Amino acid sequence: MSKTKTLRYDVAEHLRTPEEMAAYLEACIEESNGDASFVAKALGDIARAKGMSAVAREAGLSRESLYKALSGDRMPGFDTILKVVRALGMELHAAPVRV
Repeated sequence: MSKTKTLRYDVAEHLRTPEEMAAYLEACIEESNGDASFVAKALGDIARAKGMSAVAREAGLSRESLYKALSGDRMPGFDTILKVVRALGMELHAAPVRV
């Protein structure tokens, strides 16, 4: 019997267009249940898809600090989140809660 070879799934490999990236972030925000580190990790996935070095440069951060901030292991400051969202070519919007 042969062994099945599995590969680790990396969502960043599947985020190709700005629309896919925005839809992924929106879905992660909806599913986060208030967990900011989950949203930060989603931003990290999108940043890796776009190229971490380019996003770091655009956000005015070092690549290392961007990796740390978006690892999901810590809670980045809101100013960092805003810089990264802008560097990713996205905007944050507010909407009333749907009931």
